[in-house]
Amino acid sequence: MITRKKPALGVLAYFAVAFSLGTYFTFAAVQGDYGLFSRAEIEAESAELRAQLHEIEAQVARMDNLTRRLSDTYLDLDLLDEQARNVLGLLRSDEIVIR
Repeated sequence: MITRKKPALGVLAYFAVAFSLGTYFTFAAVQGDYGLFSRAEIEAESAELRAQLHEIEAQVARMDNLTRRLSDTYLDLDLLDEQARNVLGLLRSDEIVIR
């Protein structure tokens, strides 16, 4: 008669610990602070911030252009006239105001 041995308790404990560690590290790789989901969120936020940066750079370029056009070295009379009308509320004598 052949008797079967039961697996040793140490072997079962070893596989249980190995399985637990594997499960933990898999979960951490997907859900953790540096996991796949966090990386996707960071990349999406990065793309959004890049778009905001381009928008702000365009606004700065526009303001630089307006500043240069009103500088002492280069004076755009049309822009000066427009700014005087907007800021000071000036009108020409031949204009009619409709409100």
